Amino acid sequence: MISTKGRYALRVMIDIAEHGGVSVPLKDVAERQQISKKYLEIIVKDLVRGDLIKGCSGKGGGYTLTRKPSEYDVGEILQLTEGTLASVACLAEGAAECPRKNACETLPMWVEFDRMVHDYFHSKKLSDLLGDGK
Repeated sequence: MISTKGRYALRVMIDIAEHGGVSVPLKDVAERQQISKKYLEIIVKDLVRGDLIKGCSGKGGGYTLTRKPSEYDVGEILQLTEGTLASVACLAEGAAECPRKNACETLPMWVEFDRMVHDYFHSKKLSDLLGDGK
């Protein structure tokens, strides 16, 4: 399941992209998206650390994208904020090998499902989510 953190991160990225090139104050994003500024500060910190956005402080400060919207895929944004998108614990990155791996009849299904989720989110670009198709 995608948490609010991942969903809000997408909304922040879309909001900043829709104001292309202009430094967008976080308080403005919070107002437009109706999300707590305090919560957005946590999300934005991850996005900056992941080099998806950059911040500028002072008068006229705010956040801008580090790339064009068409150069971001939804999967990278979700993975940065969610960690893993694995459907079951045994397929999460860094998980210990399951002792039932060779006998698990359901493992191929979970692997296939995770591949579909991965491919879907990594095929969607941030630009695909913009209202005006930027």
